[in-house]
Parts: sequence; structure tokens; C-alpha cells
Amino acid sequence: MQIGKPNTHAPSGANTSRLVVGRSRKRGEPGAPSDDKRPSRGHSRGGGDNRGREPKEFEQKLLELARVTRVTKGGKRMRFRASLVIGDRKGRVGFGVAKGADVAMSIEKAFRQAKKNMIKLELVNETIAHDVHAKFAAAIVMIKPAPIGSGLKCGGPTRLVLELAGVPNAVSKIMGSKNKINNAKATFLALRSIAPKR
Repeated sequence: MQIGKPNTHAPSGANTSRLVVGRSRKRGEPGAPSDDKRPSRGHSRGGGDNRGREPKEFEQKLLELARVTRVTKGGKRMRFRASLVIGDRKGRVGFGVAKGADVAMSIEKAFRQAKKNMIKLELVNETIAHDVHAKFAAAIVMIKPAPIGSGLKCGGPTRLVLELAGVPNAVSKIMGSKNKINNAKATFLALRSIAPKR
């Protein structure tokens, strides 16, 4: 008898189509396939649904993140310094600089500081009211109004501040320094001079 071929020596009346090896198992026997159709778990999780979340009041952008060290008697103390610009694109904008033991702490502290130093701008014909010029340390910033459709012809921190403030058209020039923090502070000094007094 050979494996895998039908039994040709079986007596007449016997089932000659039965294979010796690989017979199918009946339902209920060990190893038989089950008909239990269970739902797959691939789509059971409901993650990614953000419909219940409220929109944030301010949009924030990181201007600079630096690792700073301070030499003390016991050695070097390393911290992180975050420079953050926040705004609602509706005229309100703020700037904050803070240090923390880690990145998340420094960003959180900078956000709180930026909320305390908010300024409110009022646009005239979708641009600033008049030319402004400000100086902070060695940084000098000049901002001018622009016609409707011109866009922001600005660079560096000044562009970031004007974008989050919601100014659609303006022209600016940065002179004297390439320090991002000083340029941002000079920009805020310039915008504060045209912001209405509280």
C-alpha cells in the first residue's frame, strides 16, 4: 500500500475514494475548523475622534529653543530656554521667554509669560495704521503699512509676530542684529507704539 493513493485492494462495496492520509475532520472533532465568526478587533478602537475637543484660544509657535548652562560652585547647571510667540490672528499677540528644567516646562512657562504680555492691534485697511520704528539693544526694526493684496514682505521674528497677530499686509526691515529674541522684542516695542492704550 502506498501513502496518498486510494486503497485498490479493498473488497467490493467499500468506499474506494477514501484517502489513507489527510482525511477531513468532522465538525466537533479536535482540530476541526469552527464556524464561530467573531468581529475583528481592527476597528474596535475609537481613537482619533476630536469632535469633543474645544479649539485653542491662541496659536503658538516656537521662536527659539536653546540649551543654556550656568556654572556654579557645585558644577554646571543645564536648563532649557524657550522663546514663544502666541496669537489669535485677530489682533492679539504676545511674546514670552522662560527657562525650565526640561523642554515642556520651559515652553509652559513661556506661554504663561506671553499671555501676561499680550498687546491688541487695530488694523486700518487690512494693515497697520502708520510707520513704526523701534530699537531694543542692538536690534532695530522698521515696519510700514502696505496696500491690500501685498502680503507680508517681512522676515525673521517680525514675520512670525505679524502672522500670529493677524496682519495680512505689511513691509518690515530688520537692521543691526541677528539675535532672534532682541528682534522679537524690538518688533513688540514697535507694535506697542501703535496699539491703543489700555
